[in-house]
Amino acid sequence: QVQLVESGGGSVQAGGSLRLSCSASASIYNTYVAWFRQAPGKEREGVAAASAARGATFYVDSVKGRFTISRAGNKVIDLQMNSLKPEDTAMYYCAAAPPGRWPPWPLRETDLRDWGQGTQVTVSA
Repeated sequence: QVQLVESGGGSVQAGGSLRLSCSASASIYNTYVAWFRQAPGKEREGVAAASAARGATFYVDSVKGRFTISRAGNKVIDLQMNSLKPEDTAMYYCAAAPPGRWPPWPLRETDLRDWGQGTQVTVSA
């Protein structure tokens, strides 16, 4: 398994930006990776994902045009979040699928094997 550690969360005002990073203990370059989020009282949802195959990326409709998932080397996955809204407030988790698995979008939690501990993002109005 791969250990994942998120960083970059914080508190911002609506309209602001944050960049989350996910650092892996081993290479995740050829691995399907994703960011999930969970707001209080809500289910965890897949926000963005990146497939190694042809560099495809996927986003939930509510963040399209505002969030960008990207790879920075073999062991880091970033999530650039712009034009943040109060409804983006949540705990954000980085996750990776087992090697060789390419789950379809939208993702289910069970599609991902390795998870980070999460980083809190709070957006005030």
